[in-house]
Amino acid sequence: MARTYLERKEAWAAKMRSAPVRTERVEGRLPPGQHTVQELPVLDLGIYPEVDSPDWRLEIEGLVEAPLALDLDGLMALPRVEMTSDFHCVTTWSKYDCRWGGVPMTEILDRVKPTDAANFVLFTSYDGYTTNLPAAALFAEDVILATSMDGEVLSVKHGGPVRVVIPQLYGWKSAKFIHRIDFLAEDVSGYWEKRGYSNTADPWLEERFSGEEVPGWRD
Repeated sequence: MARTYLERKEAWAAKMRSAPVRTERVEGRLPPGQHTVQELPVLDLGIYPEVDSPDWRLEIEGLVEAPLALDLDGLMALPRVEMTSDFHCVTTWSKYDCRWGGVPMTEILDRVKPTDAANFVLFTSYDGYTTNLPAAALFAEDVILATSMDGEVLSVKHGGPVRVVIPQLYGWKSAKFIHRIDFLAEDVSGYWEKRGYSNTADPWLEERFSGEEVPGWRD
């Protein structure tokens, strides 16, 4: 029986997890172990949530001074930018010059005001996907809540209506179909992190895997 995409990716991760750990950050545009592609591939859980625009909500809660809930009109009314950045997938491909349009994450941070205790973030998507990262990663100027790609409305297959884009981390941290952002004091593993993927995910350090699975993730 043919294995599913998720089964193949988990098997690939198990095979690659024993690779040597890089201790020095590599400089340059292409991270180590990557190759370039011309088109942005589609890799996800295989679930495409159909969320009508009037029903879409982004909820930002947890350790923030001003929790925020935005509908799509509210998000689109915030200051917007276009940013061009490279996208690096843990499965070794990189796509140069992806042009994203949307709301800078700094606009959200200015409004919700994370507290000093907010050390980590957990993203939750409409398809049930989750991913975690250090809260400091969100303060980079090129992090964006994207609603368009290459001048077109962001399609569902690429994470629309709204996705996170964090260019300095491997792509699985850039959650598609974003629904919630929770600021937390303690780290909480997301979907792929429970399966042995790195919490920090720096492509230039090849932080692909943590070297272990979280006990009980198959429960």
